[in-house]
Amino acid sequence: MQQMPVLQSTVAPAVEGRLRRSMPSLPAIKPDRLKTAKVLVEKALKLRKVFSVQGPYPVIRAALWARGWVERRLPRPVQRVPHCHGDEDEDGGDERVDEGEKAENLDDMYDLMSRLVRNETTHFYWTTRRDDIDGRSLRHDQMINHYANAGSFTTKVGLCLNLRNLQWFDTADPDTFFPRCYRLGAEDEKQAFIEDFRRTACTSLLQHVVETSRWRRDGVEELDKVEHQIIGPGMIDIALHVCREFLSVLEHGDIDVTVETPPSVEEQQWEEFLQDYYRVVHEGASIRGCSGFVERCQAMLIRLQEVCPQLDTDGLNNIWIIKPGAKSRGRGIMCMDRLEEILALVDSDRALTKESKWVVQKYLERPLLIHGTKFDLRQWFLVTDWNPLTVWFYRECYLRFSTQPYSTKTLHSSVHLCNNSIQKHFQPAHDRHPGVPEDNMWSCSQFRAFLQQQGRGAEWESVVVSGMQQAVVRALQTAQDLVEPRKASFELYGADFMLGRDLRPWLLEINASPTMACSTTVTARLCPAVQLDTLRVVLDRRTDASAYTGGFQLIYKQAAVEVPQYVGVNLLVEGAPIRRSRPLHRQTVFSNPSLTIQFPSDQSSSQDKETSHKPSRQNPSTVSFHVSGPVAVWHLNRLWQHTLNLKGKHDALV
Repeated sequence: MQQMPVLQSTVAPAVEGRLRRSMPSLPAIKPDRLKTAKVLVEKALKLRKVFSVQGPYPVIRAALWARGWVERRLPRPVQRVPHCHGDEDEDGGDERVDEGEKAENLDDMYDLMSRLVRNETTHFYWTTRRDDIDGRSLRHDQMINHYANAGSFTTKVGLCLNLRNLQWFDTADPDTFFPRCYRLGAEDEKQAFIEDFRRTACTSLLQHVVETSRWRRDGVEELDKVEHQIIGPGMIDIALHVCREFLSVLEHGDIDVTVETPPSVEEQQWEEFLQDYYRVVHEGASIRGCSGFVERCQAMLIRLQEVCPQLDTDGLNNIWIIKPGAKSRGRGIMCMDRLEEILALVDSDRALTKESKWVVQKYLERPLLIHGTKFDLRQWFLVTDWNPLTVWFYRECYLRFSTQPYSTKTLHSSVHLCNNSIQKHFQPAHDRHPGVPEDNMWSCSQFRAFLQQQGRGAEWESVVVSGMQQAVVRALQTAQDLVEPRKASFELYGADFMLGRDLRPWLLEINASPTMACSTTVTARLCPAVQLDTLRVVLDRRTDASAYTGGFQLIYKQAAVEVPQYVGVNLLVEGAPIRRSRPLHRQTVFSNPSLTIQFPSDQSSSQDKETSHKPSRQNPSTVSFHVSGPVAVWHLNRLWQHTLNLKGKHDALV
């Protein structure tokens, strides 16, 4: 019997070894574990407890597992699709692969259960980006942690635009909690920004004159003074004149001006004024005879203080912060203090300018400092319904510090941008106060203790928390008509605030998908807590209105507004010309709700002569009126009076 030849492998031994190692080794599933998994899955399916998580959220995954939910794994996204729905704050730089996304043992119980529900319907989604799930394909009972069109307040452009409509929702002035903001891609707003920059240079100059006189009176010499550089006092006259015109416009002093008047300050004069302003404020030049203007400058600043709520925070250097739209974590943000440089930067990127994505916002030059260091606050809030608007505010927040001492002499991001994703790239300054934490974060309880030491502990609740809550609600009110109010959706947001020296909070921006990275001891405690409490609100409270909601408190819920039913009132009058006739008999027919009046007329000998005028669609001897709606009686009276008048004329002719 002929022996069959043995086929030799043509694959190199090393390659063959790699292929053998790359093939997954599937262990045999133990029957008892499979039986347990099936029981748990059947129970979860009956209770509609199947969830899917996309992104670095191990806390959410573990919490849902503990609640008896089963995870249906989503395929990994191949690449991040460009989007512009909001400023997503999720910082994944330190968590390239989170705990929940690591390769797991295929015999693990959770993985086994996930395989059993791979073809089932997901009832709860938690993702980083809204576009990870097509919201249009969801059923009404499928929950997801995003709302459509939330970019109307989570983008810098959206927040800038919508807060201008606050007057239609609230009596508050957005300038009292949101720094002035303009879109540089829109030509009209670009011109408005130029006017604002120039006017702010004028008010800053007046403040500089007053403060300089105070320094001299107190015997304090101005630092970095440039010798032999003296500027004429004419620039103070220009600044006072511009401020007077501004106040006149606010008081509607120009309402009767019908002829277009030329600008009081020409473009060339503005160029010269700004250059002199830079020399005086930025470079330390002196103004000749400025002491003679102090009282006039003080009087003007007092008048401006009544109408300009941001005058105290504007400072002297006229610094503005330039932000590219739809970016987060401080990317692309710069501080600048010269008009020509700001306009040149924006004009250099035509793509962003064309889409109106460049936003310029007045920088708060005089914030509250802690040990000479700037900080901002990250505050979480949760929206569970948009109609009626329902807002939950988290009781705890945290502070983020800069690594360098605060100064307006430098515009470096290490001094002015407090985002952890930026500050982590810088080493703390050697001369930084030892009271500033090394990891650049404080909890709100640490900040409250600091305020208590300053004798301002009571202002935390009455000024800071109250102001942040009001700012959040007002921002949401202006966007309510734009966000899609899906009932089974919810969303957690992160708002960034700065505090003025009077502890008034200033809203900087609102971020979708706020970072949950446990980068410090503070966030390692707070970030898991806010995620667990979010689940308490959106899951437990759906079935139990008295359920424990953790750190979340309900701060705003609109009164339910019933939409009136359309009753279809149709106000319509139909009729034909009334012809002369002899009243042999009169018949009046009333019907309700439509009132009908008929007046049959006599047959006269003149009818033949008027045949050519006979209407083609109805009997000329019959007049029919149909009156509907609440004004039917009024029309009936008018018609009856008109008929009596015609009858009198007819009798007179006869």
